[in-house]
Amino acid sequence: MARMKFLCDAERCIECNGCVTACKQEHDVPWGVNRRRVVTINDGVPGERSVSVACMHCSDAPCMAVCPVDCFYRTEEGVVLHDKDLCIGCGYCFYACPFGAPQFPQAGAFGVRGKMDKCTFCAGGPEKNGSDEEFVKYGRNRLSEGKLPVCAEMCATKALLGGDGEVLADIYRQRVLSRGKGGDVWGWATAYGLPTPAGKQPPAAPAQGAKS
Repeated sequence: MARMKFLCDAERCIECNGCVTACKQEHDVPWGVNRRRVVTINDGVPGERSVSVACMHCSDAPCMAVCPVDCFYRTEEGVVLHDKDLCIGCGYCFYACPFGAPQFPQAGAFGVRGKMDKCTFCAGGPEKNGSDEEFVKYGRNRLSEGKLPVCAEMCATKALLGGDGEVLADIYRQRVLSRGKGGDVWGWATAYGLPTPAGKQPPAAPAQGAKS
């Protein structure tokens, strides 16, 4: 069974926000809710990068772990969804999610939140596929129609990809090979450290017990 994932290629994203607009239009997302957003790092300086961010449908989702009413569930394709009829708007998922995916469309007196809303990977919710009730609560169920998420399909530069995680990994691997660079890819140094120049030995680790 394919495991659905998102991948955003920071080398291709041009911050056009087409993915954000497509998501809002397709699912009639309420005002003030952004299921997907584009984050730009080092904006306005050389080397800036933009990344499209939404729910990443984690294999070990922290939102599922902290929800006190167990409103989250995972489909056979690995998509993390939630039941709005069970959600109590406590906000625990918002604080647990490293991507800021959970959104709360309403804020009442005394800080009362509405039902949580987030990216569904265009997979709808627990209601009957294609029903009006499903659309009102979760938006269009494109996966049941054999389609991919609309944000990925509308990406002009194909920076945002959605689908089988293994297929996405192969696509990105081919892109890196065609670019002819590995250690120069944005974020590589942060994750794996800077490459050691040729002919230069890496710094030796300090002796045990020695002062740095």
